[in-house]
Amino acid sequence: MIMSNVRLLLLFLGLASSSFLVIGLYKPWVMLWWEDVQNRKKVILIYGLLALIFFTSYYVLGFF
Repeated sequence: MIMSNVRLLLLFLGLASSSFLVIGLYKPWVMLWWEDVQNRKKVILIYGLLALIFFTSYYVLGFF
């Protein structure tokens, strides 16, 4: 039961990161307001990497 809740949390975090990635590709300054330089490369690096980590963790936990 606890593992399924962790998987669900990872899925939601992956979906949130993916939506932030899409928003950041449209307007980078919205998602990187704390950075001095806001560009699409940083958005892809930060939110794309997070989405990849969360979705990979979600699928890995599915095997256990």
